[in-house]
Amino acid sequence: MTRTHHLFLIAILLLSIASCKKAEEASGIDKELLTMADQTTGFTWYKKSDVWLDRSSGSGHNFARLRTRYNAIAATMLDSNGMVKTDAEFPEGSFIVKELTSSNTVERYAMLLKRSGDPAADSRGWIWGYVNKGGSLAEAASNKGSACIGCHTQGGSIDYMLMNKFFP
Repeated sequence: MTRTHHLFLIAILLLSIASCKKAEEASGIDKELLTMADQTTGFTWYKKSDVWLDRSSGSGHNFARLRTRYNAIAATMLDSNGMVKTDAEFPEGSFIVKELTSSNTVERYAMLLKRSGDPAADSRGWIWGYVNKGGSLAEAASNKGSACIGCHTQGGSIDYMLMNKFFP
């Protein structure tokens, strides 16, 4: 190899190293949501089942499977079959966790926490969290669900919930 080839390869290597960006770790409200999601006791599963569901055609998540759970406060908005009540409006303190995976172990959490008045809350009082299981940030809560609301306001949503629509 010539000296020019060596310099070219070194330049490519340096560019590829420089372009690698370490994933931002969750902090503040995002870390709080992750800590809450890591706790699994006291939750009720959608349809009372922790079975992984195949991704629906309407999902904007890039994972093959999901399952959703509700804290005790949010679970008051589930009917006797464990589905979201048709006219549900989740009360303050509701925490909903969608577990996402392409295998059988949680890879990412999509979370909603109803906490009106929090600086990270949207106009309806929800804080949107999107954090990888290992703690790296997928989407900051400070963005107030801007990457999510488009799907979660489609017809058939109930206070942003789409489980009934796609998993009746």
